[in-house]
Amino acid sequence: MKAYVYVTLKTSVLDPQGQTIQNALRKMRFSGIEGVRQGKYFVLALAEGLTAGAARAEVERVAK
Repeated sequence: MKAYVYVTLKTSVLDPQGQTIQNALRKMRFSGIEGVRQGKYFVLALAEGLTAGAARAEVERVAK
């Protein structure tokens, strides 16, 4: 079983990497982009035999 987790900064935290990406897109003439927030994507391979509830609980513990 695998869990897919996407992590981003809170909206109250500045995202200089997202701003850099947005500026690069603007320089490449993509004018329809109003904002970019950068994040990370994780794929967690869970142990065989975990129930769906146990797997969810484990992933939530990791995410916190």
